[in-house]
Amino acid sequence: MRVGIVCPYSFDVPGGVQFHVRDLAEELLSRGHEVSVLAPADDETPVPDYLTAAGRAVPVRYNGSVARLTFGPVTAARTRKWLAAGAFDVLHLHEPVTPSLSMLALWIADGPIVATFHTSTVRSRSLQVAFPLVRQSLEKISARIAVSEDARRTLVDHLGGDAVVIPNGVYVDAFEAAEPDERWVGTAQAPTIAFLGRLDETRKGLPVLLGAVGQVLDAIPGARFLVAGRGDSGQEQARELLGERAGAVEFLGGVSDEDKARLLASVDVYVAPQTGGESFGIVLVEAMSAGAAVVASDLGAFSRVLDDGAAGVLFRTGDAGDLARTLLRVLPDPALRGTVVERAHAVVRRYDWSAVTDQVLAVYEMAVEGGSAPVGEDPSSLRGARLMELRRGRGESR
Repeated sequence: MRVGIVCPYSFDVPGGVQFHVRDLAEELLSRGHEVSVLAPADDETPVPDYLTAAGRAVPVRYNGSVARLTFGPVTAARTRKWLAAGAFDVLHLHEPVTPSLSMLALWIADGPIVATFHTSTVRSRSLQVAFPLVRQSLEKISARIAVSEDARRTLVDHLGGDAVVIPNGVYVDAFEAAEPDERWVGTAQAPTIAFLGRLDETRKGLPVLLGAVGQVLDAIPGARFLVAGRGDSGQEQARELLGERAGAVEFLGGVSDEDKARLLASVDVYVAPQTGGESFGIVLVEAMSAGAAVVASDLGAFSRVLDDGAAGVLFRTGDAGDLARTLLRVLPDPALRGTVVERAHAVVRRYDWSAVTDQVLAVYEMAVEGGSAPVGEDPSSLRGARLMELRRGRGESR
């Protein structure tokens, strides 16, 4: 099968959706399918051979985060050229209502189209603004996927229609096989607790974790908190909150995929203190696969990934005191950690890319059976592109 995949977010600064697109493409390629990915990226950015760079992206505040998006006539021209050259049996768009590349491709293309929705939010001004721009184009989508029940509910509430839920994927075996790194391995007197996430996004929950550190250190003075992720605000926050004890929080900066797996395989506990905006929780699955006991805020998405708390331990979202109490219950109790880790090993198999890709391919086959291939250009697309340019000129797309 010839598959075209479009990612709206830039590969200059990869994030969760980009990793999802990358891993899906590589799993499909390993099965013998022909795959091409179109994504924002500077022409100088190193990208895989299967990826076509659609042009420079700009940072835009979007859905509580900062996303690097691209739009405009140059991007549209590259999209048209990519579609024409691809002659795809199916086109797979990620986040087609984000005002970026996937929205452009949805306007331009016609034929078997699959769309994956990642966003989870109760209220979204961005989706409310985007909906009039894509309302008619959404009818061209042959099949819809949501990465979680929360993402499906956001789609239903904001855009109408429905979707099949297919979770994000993880290469479970790669995390299970990761070797612990002695720099990050804890002891009974000095257990290690890890956090991964963007340090400058409050919703990722670093302030909640830092708020729990002091209480944990009061009871376990040797505890070490290992913080991995990009951003400059974390160390200053730690110093302000903890003073001389800020040294217990070690900032590792951005880490490679290999170091992330080794980190998760080394620590006693992985903490996910996010406060909202999470539709799934891929890092929870990675930590579970690597053998770390997971402590997570009781967001609906996290609770479902953790099998309603059987495969991890939940605390009240945003409550640093409850996080501290939970850590002080989990860290000294190897039997409890062993129980949740054992359950996690059974749960994670449903998220392995082998299982996830089987489900995605079933959706592709359904879309191809119901539409005429290959994917081509929609003759009405030029009118839609001009409308988006007018909206952007008035500042409405943000």
